[in-house]
Amino acid sequence: MILIADSGSSKTDWRVIHQDGSISQFRGVGFNPYYQTSEEMEKEMRQEFLLSISAVTKEIYFYGAGCSAAERKAEVSRALATIFPHATITIDHDLAAAAHATCGHEPGIACILGTGSNSCDFDGEKIVATRPAPGYILGDEGGGAYVGRKLLRDFIYDDMPKDIREAFVKEFGLTQEIIQDHVYRKPYPNRYMASFCKFITEHSNHPYCYSLYYESFLEFFEKHISRYQDFRSKPVNFVGSIAFYNSTILRKAAYDQGLNIQKIIENPIAGLTLYHQNKL
Repeated sequence: MILIADSGSSKTDWRVIHQDGSISQFRGVGFNPYYQTSEEMEKEMRQEFLLSISAVTKEIYFYGAGCSAAERKAEVSRALATIFPHATITIDHDLAAAAHATCGHEPGIACILGTGSNSCDFDGEKIVATRPAPGYILGDEGGGAYVGRKLLRDFIYDDMPKDIREAFVKEFGLTQEIIQDHVYRKPYPNRYMASFCKFITEHSNHPYCYSLYYESFLEFFEKHISRYQDFRSKPVNFVGSIAFYNSTILRKAAYDQGLNIQKIIENPIAGLTLYHQNKL
């Protein structure tokens, strides 16, 4: 059996290709070796679905956020190896998953807009250029944590329109103290900040919420896409929930910048499954 994983900071999509060609799937928590140790990841991987297939899984292909550096890949591999001691484990960056799923074998720019953000220039066979990905404190422009942080900051400073503030308070009942406790004292502040994007998307017809996404997407274009060679002549593709559920705003921002968006998908797991099925 082959196990495939597409993991972001908030969730992981798992697919199993069984010996008879059938496929089963499961969604669990996300993993990121920049923010979690191998021990912490291993503890959260001990889920019933994974434990039930540990003895019969022979190959694992794990695509994950934060898995570009060799030492980070090794941490994820160690966590998986405790549960799948007999499997051959391959770890790759989530950018590779985005490129394979959206570009296929054609050149293009592949982008991730989920909890975090990232991008690469893909020549049809391999990634030839990337941009820095400094994480949710220093970067992640256009990603969920970035947009959610802007909303929370405006709430604390009372810089949001009155009607949006009233709707926000009614739905969440938050105070500055509660927000700061989650961001500075509790685990996974990036997930916490990104969780408010559902509220922003639901109110995206409001000019304020629309602009939160629109301006953040422009910042992503400036820091990422515009830095690639001949970027205006290449198709630009996106994966991730922020891109998918706010595709109208994303396409408008791209159009205003003269960018050619080709494909926007929520997650790459289906494309990755097909990719590894074709290798059997």
